[in-house]
Amino acid sequence: MTTTQPAQTPLGSLPPREHLRPGQTTTVLDVVIPVYNEESDLEPCVRRLHDHLSRTFPYGFRITIADNASTDRTPEISAALDEKIDEVTAVRLEEKGRGRALRTVWSLSDAPVLAYMDVDLSTDLNALLPLVAPLISGHSDLAIGSRLARSSRVVRGPKREFISRSYNLILRGSLAARFSDAQCGFKAVRGDVAERLLPMVEDSGWFFDTEVLVLAERAGLRIHEVPVDWVDDPHSTVHILRTATEDLKGVWRVGRALATGALPLDRLARPFGDDPRDRDLSGVPRGLARQVMGFCVVGALSTLLYLGLYSLFRLGVGPQAANAAALLLSAIGNTAANRRLTFGVRGRDRAVRHQAQGLVVFGIGLALTSGSLAALDAAAGDPAHGTEMAVLVAANLAATLLRFLLFRAWVFTDRERDGRSAAPQPDRPTAVPGRPTAVSDRPTAVPGRPTAVSDRPTAVPNRPGRSA
Repeated sequence: MTTTQPAQTPLGSLPPREHLRPGQTTTVLDVVIPVYNEESDLEPCVRRLHDHLSRTFPYGFRITIADNASTDRTPEISAALDEKIDEVTAVRLEEKGRGRALRTVWSLSDAPVLAYMDVDLSTDLNALLPLVAPLISGHSDLAIGSRLARSSRVVRGPKREFISRSYNLILRGSLAARFSDAQCGFKAVRGDVAERLLPMVEDSGWFFDTEVLVLAERAGLRIHEVPVDWVDDPHSTVHILRTATEDLKGVWRVGRALATGALPLDRLARPFGDDPRDRDLSGVPRGLARQVMGFCVVGALSTLLYLGLYSLFRLGVGPQAANAAALLLSAIGNTAANRRLTFGVRGRDRAVRHQAQGLVVFGIGLALTSGSLAALDAAAGDPAHGTEMAVLVAANLAATLLRFLLFRAWVFTDRERDGRSAAPQPDRPTAVPGRPTAVSDRPTAVPGRPTAVSDRPTAVPNRPGRSA
């Protein structure tokens, strides 16, 4: 798994997905098996997986055993399998954590499709080809096995069934996740996606899977789900309480990062395919339809907020003061919402400047609405409250149209939106073509030899290498 080619993919958005052509690369699929003290199950499971891939998988493949600091005979067995089977490679890590093992091996792999499964092979292997086929064809970016799909057949106890379904309900309620099963140890990802995605993932344990899926989904990547047949391992030693606590901490951390726009998800954006309807047309502004729709939704909510604030302030002050205060507060919220939702600008870069420009647009809107109120007062003397509201709605419609044009042409220009991805990024060490490493002390795997990482601490709490 060593290489001398440098990374070639720029830090802009991802290119369109393409079908992986036969002969384009020798090894198409790299299946990682993270293990910890699995001396009894490792060899029969690896041989069973190798036999299945040899009979059914039409492309070149590799099986990588990622040993997470095992203290039994697992390293010796891994090395023996590496020696005996050409398609098997062993990697040794001196620090535990399933996420750490997957990040390490996936970052070093040169295969265009990366997968992993648990050593107990609880998932029926007949689902492996359907799992990776959409990634090979270019249809999807990630693929997961789902035990909660209608057509899945699952054998496990009520306790694990309850925990799994409760966890997925938490993800749906807190992170708005739409995928059905975050914890099934049967997943795959395209290599070009892993290159961008892995450096953004912080977790090195059990929450690694969930964090990968949530970030990919929020970035608009396509996740393919495969119903699986799954039989629970009765000898699994997963510490359920500790795992659940770590998962909840991860949900809070990722939710906070998404809410504050701290993650550069624009690096994971995919353009549309080669459908002629998706091509740029001369004279048609890019993304205009989506922006108009987003602006209308934000504008409608802002108008309701404005009217509510105006009615509230009108109880204590005159119409001009109430209008100015309500318009100022709603304009700040309107600029922030349009910045994120309508024009897709994330992060804190230039946020203050955008708000300042938004206040200039607010001043124009204030002049229109205040002028309308002044004209109404001059014409009607003491107009009714309903008449004031009707005039303000009409004036706000005109101000809204002008606001959109100014936002698009001056505040959030195409150059502003595109430039957010072109900002210099911190250098990351690169180990394989197109795959920057997420940590600096990664092991380098040599075919036929397990690789030891001697400078890693070993004080991480023991955590078995099986899926919940």
